[in-house]
Amino acid sequence: MGSATFHKASAQRVAVRQGVPARRGPAQRVLALWCPDWPASAAAAEADLAPDVPVAVLHANRVVACSASARRSGVRRGMRKRQAQAACPEMVLTGADGNRDGQQYEPIAAAVMAVVPTVEVLRPGLLVIPLTDTLCHHLGEEQKIAERLTDVVGACGAEAQAGVADEMFTAVLAARRGQCVEPGGDAAWLAPLPIAELAVEPCFDGPGRSELVDLLRRLGIATIGAFAGFPIRDVATRFTADAVAAHRLANAAPARGPVGGHIQEDLAIEYDCDPPIDRVDAAAFVGRRLAEELHRRLAAVSMSCTRLTVEAVTQLGQRHSRTWRAVTPLTADDIACRIRWQLDGWLTGGRGSHVQRPDSPIVMLRLEPVEVIGSGAMHYALSGYGLPESEVDSERARTALARVQGLLGGDAVKIPVLSGGRGPAEQVRLVTLGEDAVPQGDPLAPWPGRLPQPAPATMAAAAVAVLDPDGDPVRVSARGAFSAEPALIVGPRKWSVQWWAGPWPTGIDGVGVSARAQVLLDDARALLLHYRSGGWTVEGVYE
Repeated sequence: MGSATFHKASAQRVAVRQGVPARRGPAQRVLALWCPDWPASAAAAEADLAPDVPVAVLHANRVVACSASARRSGVRRGMRKRQAQAACPEMVLTGADGNRDGQQYEPIAAAVMAVVPTVEVLRPGLLVIPLTDTLCHHLGEEQKIAERLTDVVGACGAEAQAGVADEMFTAVLAARRGQCVEPGGDAAWLAPLPIAELAVEPCFDGPGRSELVDLLRRLGIATIGAFAGFPIRDVATRFTADAVAAHRLANAAPARGPVGGHIQEDLAIEYDCDPPIDRVDAAAFVGRRLAEELHRRLAAVSMSCTRLTVEAVTQLGQRHSRTWRAVTPLTADDIACRIRWQLDGWLTGGRGSHVQRPDSPIVMLRLEPVEVIGSGAMHYALSGYGLPESEVDSERARTALARVQGLLGGDAVKIPVLSGGRGPAEQVRLVTLGEDAVPQGDPLAPWPGRLPQPAPATMAAAAVAVLDPDGDPVRVSARGAFSAEPALIVGPRKWSVQWWAGPWPTGIDGVGVSARAQVLLDDARALLLHYRSGGWTVEGVYE
């Protein structure tokens, strides 16, 4: 596959295959530095546990991370708590804590940044570095830079593996194997990897990535190369937008590298600390205020931040800067957490005595959005109301809707609930946010006379006239049939009827029979018509 191994094991250094040329050319290479099992390592560091003590991190009663010693005893991610305890009774269990992970990782990021000037943190435990010509000129070839950085992380008391490739995603997967991918060889290196590798790193996952991988497996697509071989048009028409993003990753399509150019809009926020800050709690309080202000400023221009630089300046001029990247747009809470992680690790000195603490109190904080996207790219799931569930996104959506409800009133925010009924309007019930999402009728019941799928794309309630070829009104007889063949629909303007189906009786009202019918117009649209009380209304529009 044309790769070279250079990660540090705990007892020995794996030899590097010689002859791999250092990058020299216009294309910038990326180095990823990955700390395995970081949540477990952070938990062990916080509790001051010995390196050989097995540790597991739990979330929702399942193991989400475990140490190497726990894995040797048979513990695996995804295990239930009781099952993991049975496999390793002496294991130390702890809950997932993103704040702890970020605070413990900050000294490591600072130590790496003392060697290389540009570092981008993807998440606690994983960072990427652009291998520029200048950096390679000063520090040597790729393998030497990787070995030096793994030594730096080792001096902080953690284990790390490095990977180098042309693209960031490939470099991250290479770091998990401690390998260097030859220039131009990303796609060939990715091809034989299992398809599950597309969902192994949450920094590059979109909504439903795990479900996509499961579906591809069931379709017999076992490797990344097999998925990459599909035409992008077929992927786009048969799968979700995230599948298109995964297809680009599988093909090692060019994407942005770490820490690119700055945006043109002046969205940065600077805050002069008066009095100066020398405590973590005060820094966290100010960080929360700045995060909310930045979020409001971005919302005013309909933008969201996906990459943020946080910079602190002390009274004596010392600067501390870190760039954070997220796969989904950063919320105000996300921004505040990253500020707290960074400043906490800096102010307290973290786990390594070599970490340079501030020489004086902080007098200035600066937040600069380095990469932004349109707010339209933010789509959160509304779980618990019959819609697909994503735990983190659902909580964000509910929080945002609750704020709107507080501003506009209790009945201003309503959630659609799938219900039972014969027509499309009866199959969706609007429930006020916070009330029990109880359907009006059982959606799984037979419902004789129910309108078949597909449902209309748009609901409507506009009165129209249905005319026959002679211009006379078309009605539904007591026997449930048209009085004449529909030829024209008259509303804001006239449309010719190209095709029709029905009518399908739905009951009897005070005037006579009620029924539904479908018509195809001369502009290629189709309408769902409802006949009741002797008149016609457009109930839905098929696109």
